[in-house]
Amino acid sequence: MEDVLGALKALGVSYGYDSYVKWRRTLKVGLIVNPIAGMGGAVGLKGTDGEAYKKALIRGAKPIAPRKAYSFLSLVKPISKAIELLSFSGLMGEVEAKQAGLYVNVLKNVSEETTAEDTKEAASLMIDEGADVLVFVGGDGTARDIFDAVKGKSIPVIGVPSGVKMYSSIFAVNVLAAADLFIDYVRFDLPCEEREIVDVDEEAFRRGVLSVKHYGYLRTPVKDGVLQAVKMPSSSCDKEEQLKIAKFVAKNMEKDVVYVVGPGLTTYALAEVLGFDKTLLGVDVVLNGKTIAKDADEGTILSLIRGKKAKIIVTPIGGQGFIFGRGNQQISPNVIKLVGKGNIIVLATKNKIKHIDALRVDTGDAEVDAMLRGSIEVIVGYGEKTLMDIV
Repeated sequence: MEDVLGALKALGVSYGYDSYVKWRRTLKVGLIVNPIAGMGGAVGLKGTDGEAYKKALIRGAKPIAPRKAYSFLSLVKPISKAIELLSFSGLMGEVEAKQAGLYVNVLKNVSEETTAEDTKEAASLMIDEGADVLVFVGGDGTARDIFDAVKGKSIPVIGVPSGVKMYSSIFAVNVLAAADLFIDYVRFDLPCEEREIVDVDEEAFRRGVLSVKHYGYLRTPVKDGVLQAVKMPSSSCDKEEQLKIAKFVAKNMEKDVVYVVGPGLTTYALAEVLGFDKTLLGVDVVLNGKTIAKDADEGTILSLIRGKKAKIIVTPIGGQGFIFGRGNQQISPNVIKLVGKGNIIVLATKNKIKHIDALRVDTGDAEVDAMLRGSIEVIVGYGEKTLMDIV
């Protein structure tokens, strides 16, 4: 709990109950956790829609969302007397709330293996029970399910990021930011705005085809610096710049060094220049100009870099700035710790840099996120570099 209070203090949040009740009445808060959200990331499945969940289990995937839900609830526990939690049974919210020491009103018991229909029903039932705000822990698919359930209604929604891609702008940048946003919403009745909900076709995504669809908008409280932007697609005019960056990186790649190459069009251009086999949306491992692991998962990457000199090559997500924690969870905290910040190479076109204010990380490991903070060189052209902050 000391770590939790320390985090709140760092945010400038006082945590005495009396400082909250004088601002607002007790709020009913609908909590919806998608227990399987994000499980496909580290094992290279790029999502958990449909049968991918079972494949993720076979590959040894571990739950992500329940841990993030517990972290969020632990952070907001100091204002527990100012909120009334509503949720569904098990890992859809009940378990995490009780683990965090919070009382929760369980509206319905559901089976252990939850579905998108459970998410939609939870949102609808919580609204019927008078919820003032919905908080969900999941990814773009969960956001889409929430949208289906609440469209046409004005209830505010806060997204705690726990998926693989998370291209929608409904999400806070990380769990701590989500807690900060929620606490200030309880305290001060922050203004709300419409934020975009998008999702990708996961089956096409696994085949290396990025098909993003706009679904609509959800209202969310807003505060500077805590919400992510919607993913911005690369421009066709970036191709020439991507190739210039790729040629410079290729010229400077070292012999007998293992390169872990993340997804994206700029890294794909590197594969075109060197002639190695690259998945557009996966993580590949390259040695001496040849692919030694295509679309690799965390375990494969770790086995190939242990005891060897290794480097990571990534490009930020357009509009968002994330270099880790969105769409490349195979490059896990364990991988990053083994490689070290000094061996991370960031590539981005000047056009992409214009549309992001900083680089971001959300690895799920506070120690690794802290290690990555600070400035880092970004290659923006042939022999051209700029310094950017990782926040």
